[in-house]
Amino acid sequence: MKTASAEPVTTTGSIPAAEQAERARVLVVDDDQRNLLAVRTVLEDVGEIVEASSGEEALRHLLKGEFAVILLDVLMPGIDGYETAEIIRSREQTKRIPIVFLSAVNKDAEHLLRGYEMGAVDYVFKPVDPVVLRSKVAVFVDLFAKTKEIERKARHEQALLDAALRANSERLKAEKGLRQAEQRQAAIIQSLPIVLYLEPLECEPRCPKFVSGDLHAMTGYSFADVMEHPDLWIERVHRDDKAQVLAALEERNRTGRLSVEYRWRCSDGSYKFFHDQAVLLNDGDGKPQEFAGTLTDVTERRLLESQLVQAQKMDAIGKLTGGIAHDFNNLLAAVLGGLGLIERRAKLSGDNKRIMVMTKRAADQGSELVRRLLAFSRQQQLEPAALDLEALHEGVDDLLRHTLGGLVELDWSIPADAWKPFADQAQLELALMNLVINARDAMPEGGTIQVAIENRTVTDDDPLPLSEGDYVSLAVIDNGCGIAPDMLDKVLEPFFTTKDVGKGTGLGLSMVYGFAKQSAGTLSLSSEVGKGTRAELWLPRASQHAPERDRRTDEAEPEVLRTLNVLLIDDHAEVRGTTAAMLAELGHSSVEAGSGPEALAILEEQGDEFDLIITDYAMPKQSGTEVVRRSREMKPELPAIIITGYADEAEIGARPAEVALLMKPFTLAQLAGVIRSST
Repeated sequence: MKTASAEPVTTTGSIPAAEQAERARVLVVDDDQRNLLAVRTVLEDVGEIVEASSGEEALRHLLKGEFAVILLDVLMPGIDGYETAEIIRSREQTKRIPIVFLSAVNKDAEHLLRGYEMGAVDYVFKPVDPVVLRSKVAVFVDLFAKTKEIERKARHEQALLDAALRANSERLKAEKGLRQAEQRQAAIIQSLPIVLYLEPLECEPRCPKFVSGDLHAMTGYSFADVMEHPDLWIERVHRDDKAQVLAALEERNRTGRLSVEYRWRCSDGSYKFFHDQAVLLNDGDGKPQEFAGTLTDVTERRLLESQLVQAQKMDAIGKLTGGIAHDFNNLLAAVLGGLGLIERRAKLSGDNKRIMVMTKRAADQGSELVRRLLAFSRQQQLEPAALDLEALHEGVDDLLRHTLGGLVELDWSIPADAWKPFADQAQLELALMNLVINARDAMPEGGTIQVAIENRTVTDDDPLPLSEGDYVSLAVIDNGCGIAPDMLDKVLEPFFTTKDVGKGTGLGLSMVYGFAKQSAGTLSLSSEVGKGTRAELWLPRASQHAPERDRRTDEAEPEVLRTLNVLLIDDHAEVRGTTAAMLAELGHSSVEAGSGPEALAILEEQGDEFDLIITDYAMPKQSGTEVVRRSREMKPELPAIIITGYADEAEIGARPAEVALLMKPFTLAQLAGVIRSST
């Protein structure tokens, strides 16, 4: 018997020593040498580290050999990480190499989604945690090593099989079966760890012969259920996706590949988004044998994409609404100011006085409409107060008069001894409007919606998440289709809706719930399918000393202590003219300017003649805060007032604490009051 020679001895089932010595290679791409050194230090015992300082250098390395995993920096000069990943995924020889992004920023959902779309399998955020990095990379290195081991075994077993073929046909069959088993094992390892399946070439209706993974947890059905009901799969594909899926299967028969996303109804009746992928496997003679594929649940990803689109849409609506409301406030400031001056100066009687009252009421209603628009766009400052329930009743009825239609009736029940809730009236009206519209949509055939007000006291024994004390319950009750028990907890989640596509944003109930929580209350829901729903809004009872909400204009005669010379700045000519007339009515004189630069030029020449600056905030060349800042450089002690049509002080930007803010539209008494407090 011969002794060992320089060449390694190979026996059945063993691997040549030269092949066993190979180490998995890890490509690290970062333009910062310090980061490269740090990653090398952490991973040098995990695999062979290959460094690249740019995307171009990384692509050159990928042409020269195989890698177990690529660690790719997102932000680099030249082509960045996203572009590099896209090029890697577009090349046949590199598209299956796992990519892990290294990032110090861009942790929001939009950038994460972009990274995953470019082919990333994971993210690691800087500064890198060595334990986390080693763990993630070790998984891919181990997977790569196992894949290579399988390939080496396949090559070795093929050599044994060829040798045995000449000696024993039965052994040839056994080794051939072993090789096929190893091919299946390799396919499973390289696939996503969700649900893996093997499907015959000819299978009508479609039915797999092998499934690996937790199919029951994913769909509610077991493999036995699928085998027992062969039509189950196609029957539960969403009807809107069925044509697309069948076309993809036809294409699979021609090309040997399948990749399609569709909705599939699970056993609980809910739909999930599945990504179905498959490739054709050949036998040892190169003949088509079966399809190997993966079924991946991508519902969460699709939901995240949908939420992002909805959030962007609602943000745009909010900005648009706020801008429109600002313009309306400018117009209403001129209208209401002018009407107030006419009413004071002209002695009207009879029909003329009634016309003036009607016109002012219409303008006041316009101001109220703007306030509600701003409340919708979340740009309205909250003003909690003790609310009159009858006034709330009238306000909600006015809002819904043209919305409910002739089939639905709104019935209010307000006890004589009902307590007053403590909340922001505009937000409460909006919340009730949302609840009533939901109730209307649940009764397509029409009916009566009840709004029931009750006094409630909460103790420690109550299950509601409320502090002890007195509350006012406002319940909206319908006898519509109701909500299924498994959906009842979900309807309060943002963007969740049971309505058809295009008929709801999924934000109504979540906005109501958010308002209730901000007001130290809560929203409770109870429903029965086919019988109706009760949505109950709980708000704290107003104390006896709480201020009451009063929207009436203060008509008290303004008191003028002394005559002032005012520098008045507003780019809106009508508003500027009306404000100047109101100042004159108060006994003050004014010099008008249509822009910030014009006003500063006047101030530089006549600065000692002015007692007060009144400036609009939103102007095209210089904002009101900038005008005040520049004027303080020339006249540090000169008082100033900023007027604005925006509803949120955060929109006004930084301003000195002593500079008063007057919201449009304003009355003569309000103007007099802010002048008095500022001078």
